[in-house]
Amino acid sequence: MEGDGNGSPKPKQTPYEEAMDALSSLITKRSRADKSNKGDRFDLLFDYVKILDLEEQISRMKIIHVAGTKGKGSTCTFAESILRNCGFHTGLFTSPHLIDVRERFRLDGVDICEEKFLAYFWWCFDRLKEKATEDIPMPTYFRFLALLAFKIFSAEQVDVAVLEVGLGGRFDATNMVQAPVVCGVSSLGYDHMEILGIVLRLHCVSSHDMKCASYKLKLRNTLGEIAGEKAGIFKHGIPAFTVPQPDEAMRVLEDKAYRLDVPLQVVQPLDANLLNGLRLGLDGEHQYLNAGLAAALCSSWLQRTGHAGVMHLEHSNSLPEQFIKGLTTASLQGRAQIVPDRFIDINSPGDLVFYLDGAHSPESMEMCARWFSVSIKEDGQQVFSYQPQDNSKSSNELVNMHLEDRPMKKSTQILLFNCMSVRDPHVLLPRLMETCASHGVRFKKALFVPNTSLYYKVGSHSPPPRDVDLSWQCALQKVWENLMQTNKGSDEKTTDAISEDLKNDTEMCVKSGESSAIFSSLPLAIKWLRDSVRQNQSVRFQVLVTGSLHLVGDVLRLVKK
Repeated sequence: MEGDGNGSPKPKQTPYEEAMDALSSLITKRSRADKSNKGDRFDLLFDYVKILDLEEQISRMKIIHVAGTKGKGSTCTFAESILRNCGFHTGLFTSPHLIDVRERFRLDGVDICEEKFLAYFWWCFDRLKEKATEDIPMPTYFRFLALLAFKIFSAEQVDVAVLEVGLGGRFDATNMVQAPVVCGVSSLGYDHMEILGIVLRLHCVSSHDMKCASYKLKLRNTLGEIAGEKAGIFKHGIPAFTVPQPDEAMRVLEDKAYRLDVPLQVVQPLDANLLNGLRLGLDGEHQYLNAGLAAALCSSWLQRTGHAGVMHLEHSNSLPEQFIKGLTTASLQGRAQIVPDRFIDINSPGDLVFYLDGAHSPESMEMCARWFSVSIKEDGQQVFSYQPQDNSKSSNELVNMHLEDRPMKKSTQILLFNCMSVRDPHVLLPRLMETCASHGVRFKKALFVPNTSLYYKVGSHSPPPRDVDLSWQCALQKVWENLMQTNKGSDEKTTDAISEDLKNDTEMCVKSGESSAIFSSLPLAIKWLRDSVRQNQSVRFQVLVTGSLHLVGDVLRLVKK
């Protein structure tokens, strides 16, 4: 034990915690629109590469580079899985992570182990720290992680490195790559809003008085400008693939491709019949678009690296078995993921199920709502596949025996939501509610919580302070309650027995509305859900968690640990 300077003992940090502290020191608390931080200058990336002696290694890598607004992480995941099943040694770099930063670095489909991560982390960090000057300061958080990815993949001598762009494209840290094998652009739309502009005044009522909260929302770029940034990953003469895009975006992509002599092809969604009756490893109808793009990228990569003949890619009306296996076994946490709560008594598995999707743009929110609406109707197949962590025969038999005799239960849908204050809840929440309603799904309660993770401290998940600011959650609740009031007349089921049960048990929440509640922390909201399941044993709770990948990660940490 060490002292903390005040005489009280301080637990000794583990080597991994020390690395997380060092990584956290690279996080700037400036907004993305603030360009004053020197470590964020794009040109410095090439200085960092020289310091780490990675120039030659990066030039030799066989890279697939993917940008986009929606689906780029899924596309990269599909592509890595395909090529791994083709027998190649793969490296995959994605963002963000949900629970552990090592999720960003996959080797052969598995998160890098802690021992290797620490070795490569300190190798990079110490060299950059030693050479840091006022003109070449330490790189910022994401740029360091991108440099670390290149170090890991070069040292591990991967056959293929699949890189997901973090933000934008043209000035993204991954775009230090000068000669990828092939590039891809997934679906484009409005997401990160970079220019400070609109000030939206949202009024909320606290438990004591009326407060007015002003939130600076960032003005959206045009689709053309967004497409121009994403097309910044195009390199002269290197083939690129994209999916059907809005006209404005497609014109920009085509113009950029023409200027750089880039063969640009538009890929249609994958035909489900090509999977021989199997389902994609990532759920949701929109994933067929990402799967089609991934298959095209992998086909091009195989052709350009001299492996096309081995995979028999000449047959356009079928997929190689390796492609099918890769597409149907791919996995990515936090995207259309279904997780039964492991803390509910074994005699009632599936009575509390979390449907997790990190949607945070209007388009992805609509896709998320469609997926959730379809998935809860297939609840039996999804939930009954759950097995406890104890894989002993007796435990499995207990679950299976119970499910065979399980009586039919009513289901109720709960929304667990948070989003960053740069998002517009007046756009996100109506899109979610309307899409679900069009599929006959109506939420009985919406729960609003702050994120547990601290964006400025990697690996920090300590309990939130007692005086946590919930003004943003109040604003979200106000939007939701107004939507519910507007739609109340068209919904004749708002006063059924299930909703009455939920209304009467909100003692743990900070502020309860007719159709919603605010909790000061996520653990309290989870506790309320678990208590509600125990008190309503004739009801199955289906909880959609969305609006923020940070929230999804926080929930996974609580229900899977």
